[in-house]
This record gives sequence, C-alpha cells and structure tokens, in this order.
Amino acid sequence: MILGAVLAGGRSTRFGSDKALAELGGRTLLARAVDALSAQCDAVVVVGRVEAPAPTLPDWPRADMGPLGGIAAALHHARDAGYDEVLTCSVDSIGIAGDLAAQLHPAPAYCESQPVIGLWPVSASATLDALLTSDARHSMRAFAEAIGARAVRLFENPANINTPADLMAAEERSHGL
Repeated sequence: MILGAVLAGGRSTRFGSDKALAELGGRTLLARAVDALSAQCDAVVVVGRVEAPAPTLPDWPRADMGPLGGIAAALHHARDAGYDEVLTCSVDSIGIAGDLAAQLHPAPAYCESQPVIGLWPVSASATLDALLTSDARHSMRAFAEAIGARAVRLFENPANINTPADLMAAEERSHGL
C-alpha cells in the first residue's frame, strides 16, 4: 500500500505569500497536488499545514526542518498505519504524471530533477530519523544516498512553482500562450 504525502510546510519566501493557496487554472496548488497523488495512492496526507483538503500531519521532529521533516512525518504515519511506501511531492510541483509511482518503482527512488518527488520505503524512517537528529547535513540528496535511492529521469518533469513569475508562466502554458 502506498501513502501519498504532499509536502506543504515551506515558508514560501521566494513566492511572497502562501504558495499552497495560489491558484492555477482556478484551483489551488495544494488541491492540485492532493488530487495528483490521490489518483495513484491508497490515501493522501498533507504535511506541514494545519488546514488542507486531506488529513494533515505536522513535520517531524519539528517545523522548519525542510522537506525531510515532512517526509519523516509521512514515513512515521505510514509505518503506524500499515503502509509499505510513501510517494511524496511538494505543494509547488505541478504536472505530476498519473503513473509517477510506477515510474519510481521500486523504492527507494526519486525524481532526478526534483528530489523531493520520491517513492520511499517505510523502512527508511529509522535512517531519516537518525539524520534529522544528528549534526549531519539535512539534505534530500544526503538522505537519498544514505538509503541507496536511485535518481530517476521521469518521462516528463513536473514544473516547480517558486515565484509569482513561475505561476504566471504556468498559467500561460496552460492556455497555450
């Protein structure tokens, strides 16, 4: 069983406002991410937010740990609820393929261009916990390397929305401009 986890605990500093609530094509980035994972996971959670269109979890071990704090929280929840793997994406990744889990299978694997998009085995939680509670560098690539995850070149890379200009460009692409 696969748990989907939308990582939405960032501060949106480059965006200038709450990126998760920004709209693209009349839908929030948060709703788009939840829907993208819902289509290929048994359940979906949103990590790092209090309110969302899916059940929410706080980052682990605390807020402001970056995407690894969100992944750790999702792995803990997945382990406790009987899931085998966690499929993650960030709230600002748009254009997630409907077969993302299949492209990343077998776990552990991550998107070469956006390592926060990944398929992580629940068994990786102990390694991630150790990393997050250590003085070691807390990076996605350090975690991926520690568990032997493969970098996968997806058939089509999702867009990443970091600034209002990125959002405007995505809106224009969606209208064929």
